Amino acid sequence: MRLRELLIDAWSWLNYKPAMVDPNRPGHHAFPELNNSWVPAEDLRRLAAYKVLAAYDSNQAGQFAAFTGDQQGMERRELGDSSKLIDTTLGYLLGAEQTIVVPGADHADQDKPPADALLAADLQARLRDWAEKELLSLRIQQAERCSVRCGDGVYTLAWEPSKRRALLRTYDPGFYFPEWDEGEQDSAEYPSRVHFAWELPADPVRGLKARVRRITYELGPIGAATAPGRTDDGRAIREVVVGAEGDPVLTVGDTLDPVTGTVNRAYPWAPGKPSSTTCYLTDAEWLLEDLGRAHDVFSLPADKAAYRVRSDGQVLDRLDLMCDFIPVVHIPNTIPDVGEHWGKSTLATVLQLLDELAATDTDSASASATTGTPIVALAGARLPIDRSTGQPLPVRVEAGTVWQLSDTGRMDTLDTSAQLAELRQRIDHLLDRLAANTRLTTAGLGSLDPAQVPSGYALQLALGPLDSLVGAMRLARNHKYQLLLRMVQRLHQAGQEWPAGESLPASLVWGAHTPTDRTTVLNDVTAGYAAGVFSLETAVRMLQEAGYPIEDVAEEIERIQKRAFDQAARLADATGDNATVREYLGLPEADPGVPPVPLITGQPASPTTPPADKVNPTGPAPR
Repeated sequence: MRLRELLIDAWSWLNYKPAMVDPNRPGHHAFPELNNSWVPAEDLRRLAAYKVLAAYDSNQAGQFAAFTGDQQGMERRELGDSSKLIDTTLGYLLGAEQTIVVPGADHADQDKPPADALLAADLQARLRDWAEKELLSLRIQQAERCSVRCGDGVYTLAWEPSKRRALLRTYDPGFYFPEWDEGEQDSAEYPSRVHFAWELPADPVRGLKARVRRITYELGPIGAATAPGRTDDGRAIREVVVGAEGDPVLTVGDTLDPVTGTVNRAYPWAPGKPSSTTCYLTDAEWLLEDLGRAHDVFSLPADKAAYRVRSDGQVLDRLDLMCDFIPVVHIPNTIPDVGEHWGKSTLATVLQLLDELAATDTDSASASATTGTPIVALAGARLPIDRSTGQPLPVRVEAGTVWQLSDTGRMDTLDTSAQLAELRQRIDHLLDRLAANTRLTTAGLGSLDPAQVPSGYALQLALGPLDSLVGAMRLARNHKYQLLLRMVQRLHQAGQEWPAGESLPASLVWGAHTPTDRTTVLNDVTAGYAAGVFSLETAVRMLQEAGYPIEDVAEEIERIQKRAFDQAARLADATGDNATVREYLGLPEADPGVPPVPLITGQPASPTTPPADKVNPTGPAPR
């Protein structure tokens, strides 16, 4: 194949496949669903790349090759290497567990905690409770597997009035169409408009035609209040609310600037800082037959739209979401290049290597067939005769078969075991190269013999590329999950479920991605804390990250201090303050004084007890 031009973009690693050079070229429609008029031309290569990667994940790369002209594609052996790479990478990325942490929440259990610690602990508890209800761990698995496979994953958040919480959803990146203003496309820029679009097939039973559904989030200036309404032909829309004099009515809490004419709103997460921006949601459907070549996902005709209605009766036609951000988070698998928005799949740079591995597996299967059932050449054999036809019967090599040979007869077999052994060695070589090029390492893929590792330090060195891979992948995601948790907090504030106030930082802490030598960590923590290098909070957190059964850092610290009598004695010697020592041990405050002893007056003294002024201080009283 001769290329007319050298095309270098985020999906250049697929240029070796003819169908990917120009997905819209006639005769190369490997994915006919991408050739509909509403799909933008600039997104064809991206969507085709997602389809190819999904085919590799499903062991259908041979079918894709056969569809694009490879006559031997249907005989291709695929043994799940692509899926294993994706699942292994996902497992190391996520680690043992994921935990929502708000800085400062560990200090809320102190006797006199600061106010910011109480706020942090309250937010951490709310976020964890929301994560449990929304199955955050499951959603992370869904989105991150798609991100590892395709290079991109997408989360959306939406306020659900009936459940009184924000709903978390994941979308296939093939449905995701961000839209930037001209000249502002950059990995660090947030798009001003985001579309999710996909086709709905026709349903003859229900009488439904083929449609396109598009969900749009758009930032824009705050306008007048709107309410559900109907057009003359019965379509649901939103209408501007007008007052008694015919003037537009503002939403409660909004103010109109008489100088600039803009509408301002004070959001609960930014008190004292009014904003003139809000986010609008539109969810509509279009019939495919109403769309022409002049329409794509960015320019669908508004007069042909059929808007959807939410569970609370709100028509989703530029519905004001009462927030100044788009509740959509894009998760790239890698750190995007300069000027790029899209990540790169884990399979991207090793896709040709996977093809080589599949071809070698196919050749190995053919060689094993001739090795297990060898080709036999007979000379001078008396073959059985079919009595009805008089012709020799077909010869088959089966257990217990006996041939009668003449004096000069001979039987030879074709031995292909040497070729099979060579093919197996080539497979091992390709697997080693696959482990090196993906940076998963042979130890990470589980193909390293533990007997070949002389020590734990050697294993740690062998896992060095895997550590750098996981570190880079988590770096690309850390800010994204901080943004997601901040949006969750603000949506609940807008829904008046959580207290108003400035947003507190919250992050998603990943678990350990490799087995940890807990004995070494314990020794390091013990020595560091005894030497005063680590604080008790840091030491306990290190033990928790190493896999020790510590559920809450603050509770564990409190238990330790209640039994730390040696440290309490040193604290008493250093301060001389008994109240500080009791607070350190978690004991209640002591009674500040000695209760007075009541004196009995007006009665004679006991005959055996002399008066107080007659007592001899140096000895017994005289007789």
